[in-house]
Amino acid sequence: MSQTVLNTAHLARAWRQGCIVGLAAPEPQEQAALAAALGPGGTADLERQWGPGVVLGSGGSRGGGGAGRRWCLLPLGHLQVSAASTGRWLEGLGLDPAACLHLNPLPLHHVSGLLPWLRARQWGARHRRLEPVWMRQPALLVQAVPLPRGRPVLLSLVPTQLRRLMAEPAGEDWLRRLSVIWVGGAPLPAELAARARAAVLPLAPCYGATETAAMVTALPPARFLAGVDGCGPSLSGVELRCAGPEAALELRCGRLAPGWLEAGQLRPLPRDGDGWWRSGDAGRLGTDGLELLGRLDGAIHSGGETVFPEQLEQRLTKAAAAADLPLQAVLLLAVADREWGQRLVALVRPRAAQQGAALLQRLQRICADWAPAERPCRWLLCPELAPSPLGKWQRARWQRWLMALEAGHADVSDRADEHLQ
Repeated sequence: MSQTVLNTAHLARAWRQGCIVGLAAPEPQEQAALAAALGPGGTADLERQWGPGVVLGSGGSRGGGGAGRRWCLLPLGHLQVSAASTGRWLEGLGLDPAACLHLNPLPLHHVSGLLPWLRARQWGARHRRLEPVWMRQPALLVQAVPLPRGRPVLLSLVPTQLRRLMAEPAGEDWLRRLSVIWVGGAPLPAELAARARAAVLPLAPCYGATETAAMVTALPPARFLAGVDGCGPSLSGVELRCAGPEAALELRCGRLAPGWLEAGQLRPLPRDGDGWWRSGDAGRLGTDGLELLGRLDGAIHSGGETVFPEQLEQRLTKAAAAADLPLQAVLLLAVADREWGQRLVALVRPRAAQQGAALLQRLQRICADWAPAERPCRWLLCPELAPSPLGKWQRARWQRWLMALEAGHADVSDRADEHLQ
């Protein structure tokens, strides 16, 4: 068992030797967390049962009841099934996977950074890593990575990266010349989707998790450009359903992670008797596939209603963009309420400090006709408000910020420690 892999050549060599390899970010706390998960005893038994594979950190609360970060075992066979499924999806678009160039801006320890390399390896396609600095400077990216003529080019991005590249005309033009831009890892903001459609970017919003060996749904770019929202239909070999009054998204497929490692012991992924795994998200299924409603662990119960803050954030952001309001970011958090059970509080970041008071008033007017359980009971300016570099909201961190503010000693110094490499 190898805990640290420097590059894909080392990983391929370890797999040929039948090893299960742990992949983690280089930060000491991540390396220590991985080492604790692997335990001191080695993984010979797991390798005998599952063959070569990887152990990757998951996002934490998906399907885990909010139990924190988990380290998923993903056998190589599961990863290969995932790659084959994506290849069939491309073939459905009329693209030959073997003829593609797969650009990869995400780190190897991220499931969406591992899979582009593995897909290209399995398909016989070309793969190229993109340096992190290029993703922050579109002009540099365009100069460093000229796009080949006559070869389909694929790219996987998180919304934060997409936004950065679209910030400059050169970056937007470069994106327009790609064949497929998968966007996942975090919800695609409505205003960013609208801008991408106006720029005719071939986005393919998708959904997946570490536990599912990357994406299990993807919306074809033509459907996205036609105005369809959501994450698209399921890929081959994947079944989806939305179960119960909470519309909990459940998945069944042959490539689900066997489980999580804790101190060298495999804790099986919880599934029901028919093999369905509850993802931790809520959603609905329609003719165009999956539409996410929000995280079940983020849902609140207010006045007898189940409310999904993420969905309301998207709705508010879209309305603010349509009204040309200077809204940089908004986050809705729950506070306890004796009468309602829970109510929403809105944290708002304006584009400029002097725009704050007027912005709050106009946002409140937008929400005036929303259902009572959906309307925030308080609006707070938060100039520091921002998601992590991967575009995910660290809600627990901002919940602590809100609690500290209410206690009279707000401290937002605990910056996000999740970084793109």
